[in-house]
Amino acid sequence: MGDAQALLELRGVTAGYAQDIDVLRDISLRVEAGRITGLIGLNGAGKSTIIKTICGFLPPKSGTIAYAGQDISGVAPHRLIDLRICCIPQESSLFPYLSVQDNLLLPLLGRPRQFAKEMRTRLQEVFDLFPVLHEKRSQPAGSLSGGQQKQVEFAKAWLQQPRLCLIDEPSIGLSPKISEEVFVWIEKFAQAQMGILLIDHNVRRVVRMSDRICVLSLGRITADGTPADFAGDLHQQVQQWLGLNF
Repeated sequence: MGDAQALLELRGVTAGYAQDIDVLRDISLRVEAGRITGLIGLNGAGKSTIIKTICGFLPPKSGTIAYAGQDISGVAPHRLIDLRICCIPQESSLFPYLSVQDNLLLPLLGRPRQFAKEMRTRLQEVFDLFPVLHEKRSQPAGSLSGGQQKQVEFAKAWLQQPRLCLIDEPSIGLSPKISEEVFVWIEKFAQAQMGILLIDHNVRRVVRMSDRICVLSLGRITADGTPADFAGDLHQQVQQWLGLNF
């Protein structure tokens, strides 16, 4: 896997919210097309900060972020969709008073007219994948349950057909049944040859479904490897790699 071309590669990235305080220190990681890179760590380790840095909300102080071989360090966030990079954030990004269908199509406004036919096809595909969204397509997104709103987030990402999808804590606050569906959708995205950077508090599930796992502790990558490298007593191993002593 290491010999494959990286879709996304962070090399020695250091970033922080204040001039003299670094949240991320010398971060290097890679995501490949059709592969899932899982990022695990304690709350406050800097996981979400990595996504904010990739998305251009927090330009790196040093190091580079390369996407499809081009340096995108400090890219303007509004350019992500044109680069075919999509982020599914931990917090809802939906407009609660707009209908489900309008929320789905919002990122695609302003596209060329010839794109419309493809969009109708893709929208039908989304409704086939997420039948409850077809049923509720005219309802305000804010009236949906938490699990259904998460479906809208994933459906919106699917419509954009990104090459790279950054997914931050997708199962948080969801029932076990809906959480399981979320992980199935993520695998479907990878099968569609999207590169996935996945953050989730369900460490065992992230390790099981990822092709590569990175452990983040106090802003540094302290370990990385394949699921086989994490075999054995996962709980004890992760505690050790996160620098915990119980």
